[in-house]
Amino acid sequence: MRCSIRRGIITSVGIGFLWLLVTLKTPRETEDVQNVMAFKGQEDSYGKRKDVRLLEGWQNHTFQYIKTIQQRRKTWLTVGISSVPRPDQSGLLYTLVSLFRASSKIEQKRLTVLVHLAHSDLTGLRETIAHISTLFSPQILSGKLLLIHTPSDAYRTTDDTRKEAHRGEFYSKQNRDHAFLMSFAAKLSEYFLLLEDNVLCAPNFITHIHWKVDTMRSNPWVLLEFSNMGFLGKLFHSRDLPLLAHFLLLFYKEKPLDRLIPHFRTLLAQKNPILCRPFLFYHRFSYYTSNDSQKATPVRRKNPYGPDNPPAAIFTDMKVFDVHFPWKAYTLDESFFWTQNVSAGNHLTVILKHPANLSRVQVLTGTIVDGKHALEKGQVELGYDPEGMPQYCTSFALLGHLLEGQVNQEIFKSMGYDVSCVRLVVKANQVGGLIIRHIYLWEENPKDIEAAQSWR
Repeated sequence: MRCSIRRGIITSVGIGFLWLLVTLKTPRETEDVQNVMAFKGQEDSYGKRKDVRLLEGWQNHTFQYIKTIQQRRKTWLTVGISSVPRPDQSGLLYTLVSLFRASSKIEQKRLTVLVHLAHSDLTGLRETIAHISTLFSPQILSGKLLLIHTPSDAYRTTDDTRKEAHRGEFYSKQNRDHAFLMSFAAKLSEYFLLLEDNVLCAPNFITHIHWKVDTMRSNPWVLLEFSNMGFLGKLFHSRDLPLLAHFLLLFYKEKPLDRLIPHFRTLLAQKNPILCRPFLFYHRFSYYTSNDSQKATPVRRKNPYGPDNPPAAIFTDMKVFDVHFPWKAYTLDESFFWTQNVSAGNHLTVILKHPANLSRVQVLTGTIVDGKHALEKGQVELGYDPEGMPQYCTSFALLGHLLEGQVNQEIFKSMGYDVSCVRLVVKANQVGGLIIRHIYLWEENPKDIEAAQSWR
């Protein structure tokens, strides 16, 4: 009886700590990189409470929590995630489930997961905390899962934010969110791995990363990349995090995070990226399911950051086996197109129902975990000027060559306008199986185009 009561008390206290979220404030001075973040109470953020004693109690508990965290034993790896509210609120939960399920008990002893809940809406914040506390109380109580939150007054005014959004500079808040995350993570472990809040993790990813770090001991590095998607799966030395946080705060309005990180790498004298295969992390997109997959027309996405894949028809001259039809590569679920023994000149072509202004194209081939059955030599082309019935594009322009079986390419505006076809072309004979897992297309938002034109 006493044991059950004691466990209940411990669980309640542990979950209660979730509400004592660490808060950070943007510094006015930037001279001292080590002190670039200062802790602050949340008088303004949490509803202007009139009960001063309640606020003082909250602050006391918060700073005790901070002190406990700072005194904890450093782990080998901190996985950092900055999460914002999304229409699909389960993304963060699925990511955390994937993180812990992909790690053995021995691996988890080396691991700390740090989540920055970058919510501005307090109702949504409380709901997220409630969901996390329900599913992950053992990880919270053991110190494997830590949560922090930044108050709204750490950011600029609402009017400034609206002006930035009108100009299409949506990445400025994202950069500051990650600066706060990295600043707090600096002393938690030896290494820091940056993830996003809607991803899948390969099994035993910690062991893979540990092995790669060991093999790189004789080669100085700043950044190791275990994914080629944006800023997903980027590994840093924790000693570099204060400087990186400072760098992001200085240039948060200049470029998106995935473009600032390569600049930071080159500033610290690592000229070329180091891609580490197999890739260990992949985006998990959530979509409405379609009842008629034969039409090869994916339904609209729930996730505003995911691909658009406008309505299209799919054509190929590769062999088709079993139920893995060509259009499976264009759907927004986890199905794929499987073929065998391809020859130079074979293609898989997406012909859009209407010309689209594309901002990004991503093509993924091979298996998720180890990259087997990937296309060894191939390229992606954009097509224009459709003719005939059924339609075909009369001109093509090279977008990029596959690297490690993949392409993830942002498109210059002039090249991305009025695209009617996206074609994957085989450039050399290849014996054995081939998996074309995904062809993802991102359309440029018409509202963003109008906004950009209005500012010219």
